[in-house]
Amino acid sequence: MADSNFATQVVAWQRQHGRNTLPWQNTQDPYRVWLSEIMLQQTQVVTVMGYFARFLERCPTVADLAAASSDEVMGLWSGLGYYSRARNLHRCAQLVVELHGGQFPRDAATLTTLPGIGRSTAAAIASLCFGERVAILDANVKRVVTRVLGFDADLASSANEKKLWDAATGLLPAAKHAVADMPRYTQGMMDLGATVCSPKKPSCLLCPVLSHCAAARAGDPERYPVRTRKLKRSSQSLWLLWAQRSDGAVWLAKRPTPGVWAGLQCFPLFDSEEALRAALPAQMAKGVEMLPVFTHVLTHKDLFMHAARVDIAQVAINLGAGAWFLPAEWAAAGLPAPVRKLLEKSA
Repeated sequence: MADSNFATQVVAWQRQHGRNTLPWQNTQDPYRVWLSEIMLQQTQVVTVMGYFARFLERCPTVADLAAASSDEVMGLWSGLGYYSRARNLHRCAQLVVELHGGQFPRDAATLTTLPGIGRSTAAAIASLCFGERVAILDANVKRVVTRVLGFDADLASSANEKKLWDAATGLLPAAKHAVADMPRYTQGMMDLGATVCSPKKPSCLLCPVLSHCAAARAGDPERYPVRTRKLKRSSQSLWLLWAQRSDGAVWLAKRPTPGVWAGLQCFPLFDSEEALRAALPAQMAKGVEMLPVFTHVLTHKDLFMHAARVDIAQVAINLGAGAWFLPAEWAAAGLPAPVRKLLEKSA
């Protein structure tokens, strides 16, 4: 266990050397902190910056986000991936308005009752905005804590994960200093993991808590954290029907929930080329152009995408559920990344 100076050193380091210029920092506005925390899950800071700014421009408050339509929210999110985050984001905003009068709860326990807010995200909001003495354990902080403590239990076990939560709580600033120190401590732990205590070749000589670090003393920081269970990847082939009129409009249909790209506007999807061709009116089937296959990588799955392009002269033709979207409407539509890329290349 690190001694009582650990938290004090993290706070002092964050004040002088931590990240203090990101748009969701230097604020205790829980809406902005929550929005950034959800966006930063599985996504790099450089990618989030533009999306964060666009969300705030369109939805400057949680009430504005709650009042937005699902299509608007998915359109703003389009390209960030992991679209369940956007659906939970929208529903969470609505519940903050409906159940909490438009004010985020001030404690982590209540925050976890809201959609899309897990234990670590709730703790980040509560500690950064309200000074609650609660630990966070996102991927970066988990790495810092396991290395500092030499915690080598296998985190594939939920029991060991719980022990790590208890250990992380033991590192927090003293209760009498919590309200003043928790925001910088929490930010400091995130900053250490993001900028110093990297997964490979950590900058141990720059670390303010080097003297506390069991992994550094042992000379093997890259050993931590320990997790034996590996994600199994799978693959799937999908056929996209890219139907386009002479005025540039394309046919899009909203994807069902649950399923891949749920809630997004997408080219009609099929499990085989035969099924795609069977869905077309007979007079159109001969005009199909099969484009080169490309791969779209998801977290646990590789999607092999087969796009079938067909130009349509008849404005009134019926392709089932869906609607025509003109090029001017594409930017605001919530489109899966591969569909957006195809359309951008053709523009």
